[in-house]
Amino acid sequence: MSSATTPKTRLASKVSFASLTPNNLGTVRKLNSVLFPIKYSDKLYRDILAPELEDYCKLIYYNDVPVGIICSRLEPQPGGTAKLYLMTMGVLAPYRSLGLGSQGLEAILSAAAVSTKPKISHVYLHVQVSNTAAKRFYEKHGFTEVRVHEHYYKKIEPHDAWILEKAIVSLS
Repeated sequence: MSSATTPKTRLASKVSFASLTPNNLGTVRKLNSVLFPIKYSDKLYRDILAPELEDYCKLIYYNDVPVGIICSRLEPQPGGTAKLYLMTMGVLAPYRSLGLGSQGLEAILSAAAVSTKPKISHVYLHVQVSNTAAKRFYEKHGFTEVRVHEHYYKKIEPHDAWILEKAIVSLS
C-alpha cells in the first residue's frame, strides 16, 4: 500500500454489499436477531426477497464477513409514486464507526434517487425514542423528525418512536 492511500480508500476496498437471496436469508435472520430487540415475522423475510426490493435490501460485508443489514419495503402512494420504508438497518457493534452504515444508507438513498418505477418521493423510518445515537446518525444524513409515533413498539420499552423522513430528489 502506498503512503498516498488514505484510510477511507483502504476502508472502501473492504466494504461490499450483497443482494438478499434465499441462500443468505439465514444470515439476514441472524443479524436481525443480534441487532434488534424484536423478532421479525416469516412474512418479512419472504417479502424482502421480492425482486423490486433488490436495490433496497442489502447485506453489508466487511472483509467478506457479513456485519450489517438493510431491509426496506416500498409503499405505493397516490399518483404512482412510492415511499421507501427503512424497516431495519444495523451494523454489529465491533464494526460501528467505520462508515459502514453511512455507506449502506447512501447506497440505498442513491438507488431511490434514480428509481423510476416507482418514483420514490421519500424515505422514512422509525427510531425508538431512547436511541438518540441512531437519531443523530439519520439526521446527519439529511433525515428530519416528522413526529413521535406513540406506542409504536408493543413489546419493548420505551414504546414510542420518532418518525424520521427524507425527501428524495430524483436524479432520473
